[in-house]
Amino acid sequence: MAPKYATDMPAGFNNRIERVAIVGASGQIGEHITKALLKTGKHTVTALTRQGSKNEVPPGAKAISVDYNDESSLLAALRGQQSLIITLAATAPPDTHSKIVQAAAKAGVPHIMPNIFSNDDSNTALVQETPLSGDLKGTLDEIEAAGCSWTYLICSLWYEYSLAMGPIWFGFDFVNKKLTLYDDGTVKINLSTWEQCGRAVAALLSLKELPDNANDKSPTVSTWHNKPLVISSFLVSQMDMFESWKRVSGDKDSDWTIEKESSKERYQKGIEAMKSAQDPMSVRMGAAMASFVRAFYPGGGGDYESTRGLDNAALGLPKEDLDERTAVAKTMVEQGYAAKLFAKAA
Repeated sequence: MAPKYATDMPAGFNNRIERVAIVGASGQIGEHITKALLKTGKHTVTALTRQGSKNEVPPGAKAISVDYNDESSLLAALRGQQSLIITLAATAPPDTHSKIVQAAAKAGVPHIMPNIFSNDDSNTALVQETPLSGDLKGTLDEIEAAGCSWTYLICSLWYEYSLAMGPIWFGFDFVNKKLTLYDDGTVKINLSTWEQCGRAVAALLSLKELPDNANDKSPTVSTWHNKPLVISSFLVSQMDMFESWKRVSGDKDSDWTIEKESSKERYQKGIEAMKSAQDPMSVRMGAAMASFVRAFYPGGGGDYESTRGLDNAALGLPKEDLDERTAVAKTMVEQGYAAKLFAKAA
């Protein structure tokens, strides 16, 4: 049985997580997590990078090149690490995550934050009806069976990314200035920024690892052992996003064409697109359409802060400004972010 308190540990135990490894430190979410960890000044961050990759990790992280198909390579990089964070692209081979988990367990890494950035896992219908959810239970069961503890983020959809990616995501077609509202566009859902996700992970791993003793009620890393960390940046609707866009861009209602579509009909379109797809990219586009609109179902679980609360306060996370993050999305749109991402994935 794992020790419950720091006083149960051997003499010399340092009640902090100082050595953190991360897979995908140069990726979309991984970069923000890495930078947030380094900013605390409390962690030595080791970035596992794929052999042959030319991507640069954030300054301050120690890069170690690994072969994900060679367990000895992974073991060498993971020995001595106290926590492992896994972030993988959707295009990564399906068995990569499992190989990393198994190697981490053999290397003695006690705590893993898997490649799960989820919607509300307590809403069974939402999870089951979201094609992008993946095998949540299978992933967590594997980690526990390997003898490690886990913590993952319930953060819902990423705000700037989803807004900038185009009409399949939040319904915004910036090229043609056309907005497709799901139902009437007023259903509010929780959304998170990449930066808030990074801050949340860094805040968690900067807590004490264990309570000092039975009287210590302060939050610790162990508070979230085998539990999700529930965070959010905003609780907003499509119309809230549109109002923010107008404030940031100077656009007027008259500049845009606004249409409405039943969320359930749009969901079925996404499912049918997946079924009829002739290539992997088309499958992902159908899955994205179905997954994103599913979050906006009225009463469908997209708003989880009202039903289960948030861990923002316990972690000391800041309140973010919607217009500031919309401005970030606007810059991404102007720089052709979505087109570049599609070209890279092709």
